[in-house]
Amino acid sequence: MDPWVLAYDGFDPAAEGLREALTTLGNGYVATRGAAAEAEADGVHYPGTYLAGCYDRLESHVAGRTVTNEDIVNVPNWLPLTFRPVGGEWFAPGGDVRILSCRRRLDLRRGVLTRLVRVRDGDGRTTAVEERRLVSMDDPHLAALSVTVTPEDWDGLLEIRAALDGRVVNAGVARYRELNGRHLVPLAAHSSADGIVELLARTATSRVEIALAARTTAPGHPGARRAALTRRAWAADVLTLHAHAGEAVRVEKIVAVHTSRDRAIGAPAEAARAAALRAPGFEELLERHAGAWERLWARARVESGDAEVRQTLNLYAFHLLQTASPHVADLDVGLPARGLHGEAYRGHVFWDELFVFPYLAPRFPGVAEALLKYRWRRLPAARRAAAREGRAGAMFPWQSGSDGREETPDLHHNPRSGRWLPDNSHLQRHVGLAVAVNAWRHHRVTRDAAFLAGFGGELMAEVARLFAALAVREGDRYAIRGVMGPDEYHDGYPDRAEPGIDNNAYTNVMTAWLMRRVLETPAVADAGGLTAADLDRFAELAHGLRVDFHDGVISQFEGYGELLELDWDRYRRGYGDIRRLDRILEAEGDTPNRYKASKQADVLMLFHVLGEEELTRLLTGLGYAWDPAAAARTVDYYLARTCHGSTLSAVVHAGVLARVRPGASEPFLVEALNSDVRDVQGGTTAEGVHLGAMAGVLSLFGGSAERRANAHPGAGAGAEP
Repeated sequence: MDPWVLAYDGFDPAAEGLREALTTLGNGYVATRGAAAEAEADGVHYPGTYLAGCYDRLESHVAGRTVTNEDIVNVPNWLPLTFRPVGGEWFAPGGDVRILSCRRRLDLRRGVLTRLVRVRDGDGRTTAVEERRLVSMDDPHLAALSVTVTPEDWDGLLEIRAALDGRVVNAGVARYRELNGRHLVPLAAHSSADGIVELLARTATSRVEIALAARTTAPGHPGARRAALTRRAWAADVLTLHAHAGEAVRVEKIVAVHTSRDRAIGAPAEAARAAALRAPGFEELLERHAGAWERLWARARVESGDAEVRQTLNLYAFHLLQTASPHVADLDVGLPARGLHGEAYRGHVFWDELFVFPYLAPRFPGVAEALLKYRWRRLPAARRAAAREGRAGAMFPWQSGSDGREETPDLHHNPRSGRWLPDNSHLQRHVGLAVAVNAWRHHRVTRDAAFLAGFGGELMAEVARLFAALAVREGDRYAIRGVMGPDEYHDGYPDRAEPGIDNNAYTNVMTAWLMRRVLETPAVADAGGLTAADLDRFAELAHGLRVDFHDGVISQFEGYGELLELDWDRYRRGYGDIRRLDRILEAEGDTPNRYKASKQADVLMLFHVLGEEELTRLLTGLGYAWDPAAAARTVDYYLARTCHGSTLSAVVHAGVLARVRPGASEPFLVEALNSDVRDVQGGTTAEGVHLGAMAGVLSLFGGSAERRANAHPGAGAGAEP
């Protein structure tokens, strides 16, 4: 096994979505799934292309209601390139041309996707095709194809058609297909005499203009005839040339993309056209692109002695860097939980930076800072969200998109029951705590005092203000009510009409952690304009927040110990895979709110984020008895009551158990490694990779850089990281 190559042999329709996601090429600005160049979206193939931060908002009518959702936009497809002997059928999936062999090879070191196919048409002619593809890490606005067509047993005229297709819609996630996905409004499509094909579209409501320009040439065939084809939202260049058996014909397609969000341009169409005209040929683009990747790998590599593990680590680092590349430093974008690899979660930004920063921040601090600036620029929206609920501070959304408003949908679909249900996950206020942790981690890595004295300190202070406002004094303790924890299965109490649970342990303990960090760091107080009254309040919370216990363990939330025990054996026998136990129970007319059953790590997130020593300091500082025996009991208790319905759960359990129960960590480590490569979550990687889980795996293997960034983030500003 070559740890730098991901290869697939043959064609498997059932696996095509996964393979397309895992062979995505991107550069932080744009990414394109690894679909065949001749393919269209047909239920098997899905050639999606996504631009970082390009969202659009549409209304849909579902379950008798009008709902509004903002989606990352599937932008015009730059890939289309196909061929035929004159008079024959265009090579396309499902056509009359039969695939004899097929092999894909993703070169992770250089960021190049190669595809080798042999095909036979209805007249018995056999043709070999080699396609090489890149999305430039050197120039984020360029992408390119080099396609070599070799007739094996025929001579004659060969036609090669290279197109730009703006007829695409958002349809990459089956459960969203009842929603309106027509985000593109075509503006212009044409092919000019100088061989440049151009396409211009605009998003329906955000009105982002997207311009593509393609230059197609056949080096070595100056006599090739050229013809233009244009339809609404589609334009193509067709080259016709003489082909001979055994002689290769190579075609290059160089594509430029610009949008109205770009800096230092005039009109996007003009910028794209100029970029396509001045771009060098494929080989020079490849050399520059490979050089950019070489520089990234010098900082990004994570080693392992096992070749298969190394391949997975290289693949996960590759995909993380294709979304969070140094190019994002010039963009106002966050980190989509599913990368730029598909449309799952609608391209929204959740809390996944919490799992990404331990790997990313020590290696690419400029990228980490850019992701934090995405949050900082949305502080006004977060402040308005808090003010609407009568709170001070900043309330960051659980799902964030273009402008920082709450993008969590009102409804979510259960494919098992077919019902649309209320979605209360916007109550996961702990997303703000993740922002604060990441700001602190960035400071610990960079030692940049100006960062905490500036926007980093302002982020931490405003999140602290919110949680101080959420906390209510009840007797000698402070409570935080009406939230959701990381578990996500429990969004309320069985006997209570309003959603939300009370005194989630993760939320309360991390609030105490934040209060301590702000109190011990004067720069944060100054950056946030905190008053003496604010600091007095923070000091009370740092020592007075409530944490519930039952049976000698931390209670996930108030009342957790009174819930029913689930008959795990019955559900495993009846359903086999019970990772999405919430869907199973809802389809049965039940709810996980009644049971001691978690989707993913919740209480154990405290061990993962803080480490055992800092957790001990916080709990004892809050006045609770805590020792290694209580920690071990708590880990074992929740290990037995978690169904791991998220790829993040295996990462957390692997890391926590490696420290607390080393012999029990291996199954979770194996699952975390396989989370996307083998799609252990039942097919969801095809909709987009899981960047948090990928980065979490890299951190498990990453050695000292991650330990410095992540171990005991509660340490004081002057402590060694």
